[in-house]
Amino acid sequence: MRLTVIGTGYVGAVHAACMAEIGHEVLGVDIDRERVTALAGGRVPFFEPGLSQMLVKAVNAGRLGFTTSLAEAVRFGDTHFVCVGTPQDPASGVADLRYLHSVVDELAGCLDGSAHDEVLMVGKSTVPVGTAARLARRLGAVSPAADVAWNPEFLREGCAVQDTLRPERVVAGVRTEHAEARLRAVYAPLLDAGAPFVSTDLATAELVKMASNAFLATKISFINAMAEVCDATGADVLTLAHAMGQDSRIGPRFLAPGLGFGGSCLPKDIRAFTARAEELGLGRSVGFLRQVDEINTRQRKRTVELAKRLLGGSFADRNVAVLGAAFKPFSDDIRDSPALAVAEMVRSRGATVRVHDPEAVDNARAASPELQFALDVAKACERADVVLHLTEWPEYRQLDPEALATVVRTPALVDARNTLDPLPWRSAGWTLRALGRPGLD
Repeated sequence: MRLTVIGTGYVGAVHAACMAEIGHEVLGVDIDRERVTALAGGRVPFFEPGLSQMLVKAVNAGRLGFTTSLAEAVRFGDTHFVCVGTPQDPASGVADLRYLHSVVDELAGCLDGSAHDEVLMVGKSTVPVGTAARLARRLGAVSPAADVAWNPEFLREGCAVQDTLRPERVVAGVRTEHAEARLRAVYAPLLDAGAPFVSTDLATAELVKMASNAFLATKISFINAMAEVCDATGADVLTLAHAMGQDSRIGPRFLAPGLGFGGSCLPKDIRAFTARAEELGLGRSVGFLRQVDEINTRQRKRTVELAKRLLGGSFADRNVAVLGAAFKPFSDDIRDSPALAVAEMVRSRGATVRVHDPEAVDNARAASPELQFALDVAKACERADVVLHLTEWPEYRQLDPEALATVVRTPALVDARNTLDPLPWRSAGWTLRALGRPGLD
């Protein structure tokens, strides 16, 4: 099949490369000429394991190309995946749909006189419930032959290629049997490999993404709330989370106490979900999500206070080493990064802060030029009064505490991700603190 992918940011670039990988001819479309040039040359402008190799393979095989022309895309194929961003309005929390509306309006204009008898626009962007139906009316008024479906993405940064090629489910919000058949054909190799296909209406498909992210965010904030209770009572949150996770009704995933979630999805989506519910007069039904958001944000402040106590009550004239800038490992994404937020808070309180990250230093430096950065851990920790472990990269679990103790001024560590083994650190003379684990004191 010949597919187009409109919007080649994180979601779009991954989707385009993966669709080419499973055998389709794909044309990616973006208004960013530099991005199009980079992708056409086989260069991925962000870090995602496995994507670069797949992109180069597809481009060289002639199955994947890129353009800035939507009109060219309309001539190329009749199934158009829309992957443009829907950022959060910082004032209201409402999803900003201007880019999505712009694409639909331009697509409608290009469809006038199109050689394709039946055109399917497939939304992958995360949107408030009701958006797809409105877009279908908007597109249908111009081109009656055009149909709209919604096919939300469930990508985890750092695992996006795997999540696309081996999805836990493919959700298709459709209005017609023809649209469902088209999407089944697109994903046939994945369905043949056992991926479940969930066919539903537009509104349910939109809600599946929002509800899933809201639930995951709630699970993370729940265990972080329990970490606060553990700090007050002397209990250990890691043992608590482990015991809870043995219950098959709960499970261990996302019961990871620590600094909390960030990135471009969970924070934005729960705020947009809450805002949409309030528009529908259902604010009380999802009011708990505001508390979920508050608990998550509070973890950053609690981490700063934990570090402050280790320093005797003040950051003034102290050196602080920060391990991690990306919002999660295996990514260079620093959007709403808890790690970077903590680093900035510490610096604003008078400390000199030096940050290390295996992949995100360039992005972090551009976003926070007032911080200092280092390309190796030892340099970041040189003469540090405290080390903050803020992003759970595997490299940090493999550090040698004894060697690092010879570099710092004071061997003091805050494990804000609860992923470091405390025994070797304490054996090497380090003072170790972690959220929800008062027994380490």
